[in-house]
This record gives sequence, C-alpha cells and structure tokens, in this order.
Amino acid sequence: MVDPLAEVVSLLQPFAGFSKVVSGAGRWGVRRSEAGRPFYCVVLEGSCRLAVNGQEPLTLVQHDFVLIPAAYDFTMSSLEPATEKDFDIPPVMLRQGEFRTGVQNGAADVRALVGYCVFGSPDAALLVSLLPQIVHVRGERRLATIVQLVGEESRENRPARDVVLARLLEVLMIEALRSSAGTGASAGLLRGLADERLGVAIRRMHESPTRQWTVAELASEAALSRSAFFERFSRAVGTAPMEYLLAWRMALAKNMLRRNEGGVAEVAQRVGYNSASAFSVAFARHVELPPTHYVREQMANGGA
Repeated sequence: MVDPLAEVVSLLQPFAGFSKVVSGAGRWGVRRSEAGRPFYCVVLEGSCRLAVNGQEPLTLVQHDFVLIPAAYDFTMSSLEPATEKDFDIPPVMLRQGEFRTGVQNGAADVRALVGYCVFGSPDAALLVSLLPQIVHVRGERRLATIVQLVGEESRENRPARDVVLARLLEVLMIEALRSSAGTGASAGLLRGLADERLGVAIRRMHESPTRQWTVAELASEAALSRSAFFERFSRAVGTAPMEYLLAWRMALAKNMLRRNEGGVAEVAQRVGYNSASAFSVAFARHVELPPTHYVREQMANGGA
C-alpha cells in the first residue's frame, strides 16, 4: 500500500541545519519572522508560550515538540505576559553555550532546544504546501523517548555530537509528522489522512497518479457524495481535491525531470497527461517555467 506521508517526506529530504539550547527566566519574549525556514522546538524543561501568526497561541510544556514547516511569523515568550520592551532584548550566551533570555541569573523557567531544519529538495515549497502550517505533538511515548535522547545529546559535548543530533532530529521530525496525523492537526495532508474516508481517496491518488480522476470518482472512493467530499476534503487538506492532485503530479514530475528519468513526453505520461503539450502547459503554469527550461536550470545548478 502506498504511504502518501512517506512519499512526501522522502521527496522533502529533511535534515537538521542548525540548533541551539535556549533557556528563559522571568518575563521574556522572542519574535521571529523568517518565512521559508522550517522551525522546530523541543521543550526540555518547564513551559512557555508559542504564538504563530494565524493560529491559536499554544502553551508548550516539557517533552512537547513543535514543527512549523514554513516558519511563519511567530513569537515565543514567558507564561507571564511579555511587554514590547521584553521582545527587544536579545538572548545572551552563557558559558556552557546555552542562550538565556529574560532574567540572566538563577534557575530557568523553561529550557528548550530550538533550531531550523533544511529540506534538501528544490521543490520544498511545493511539498510543504501539502503539510499543516504547524505540527504540535504531546503525550506520545515514542516521541518522548526521542526527545529525551535529543535533550541528553544537546547537554553533552561528546564526539560527533552535531552529527548524532542531526540524525536524531531527522527521526524526531518524521515521527512528529506521523504522530500528529489526527483531526486536531491544522489543515494539510496529515489531517486528510486522519479522516478514514478522505484517507482512502488520498491513497488512491498516490497509488494511481496517471488515472484521469474526477471529483465524482474520488468521492465514490471515499463513499461520500460529490459535494460532501469536495467540502470535507477542502476543509481538512486546505486545498480542493483536483488542486491537491495537480500539486502531487507536479512534485513527481519535477523529481523525475531533475533526476533525468525520462524526456518530457515520458514524464507527462507517467504523471497522467495524454500529451506532452498539455503537460507542458500545466507545468509552466504551476512551476512558472516550461519543463525544458526547468531541466536546463537544474543541470546548470548541478542537478539533484
């Protein structure tokens, strides 16, 4: 059986790019606006507040994990409401390499590992659009075990620490995506897969991307009426069924072209287009480059 989440994560090529341990005490606040950079946070001790633009604020507690695939504007702050002045004070690096925000002395109210992931795929923006805007996982025993390992590794100056930490964070991110596939997730692929009926239709699209699907046929796969399916899919996934199918076909096509897995005509057929010209028009509209120009650009940049 095709696993849509595994396919998306595999194409994303995720790995940890940068991380640091940050602690906070008293009243403090940090504001970030770095669109396009996947942000993650693991709460090692204590609690804090996270507010992501367009989402309800979250209170994070020990062992919580948060992933923001596209790093929308967000703030992290103390549970005690922070003032604008508190957000203007930059964190200070302590002797052990940890960064402290708020009160510099004494015990910390919260300690977290924060950082940015890197998606190796040049098509990351397209693939990230299939994921929720924010992933928040709590109470998962498997995830808690990985979080504990991340915390221990972050506190020790062992040989190959950065390599081990990077690998752990890769596993942590994938496990978090898998663990958050529930109806409480924000709109995206995970929430769609969590819906038993929508999940059937999504898997069918991934199993047979070349089939000339219609909304009515997908609704039949999901055992729903056409209108009920369209509304339910759009609300859960955050995009209409045909738009999702188009995005997935384009992701597959870009990957095939980048890896030189066939000419334009062959790739067109493998992603569900009857002619190279129809595929080229759709590709150019979606990617803003004709397939042949895209291939030349990838070759100029060194390929995959």
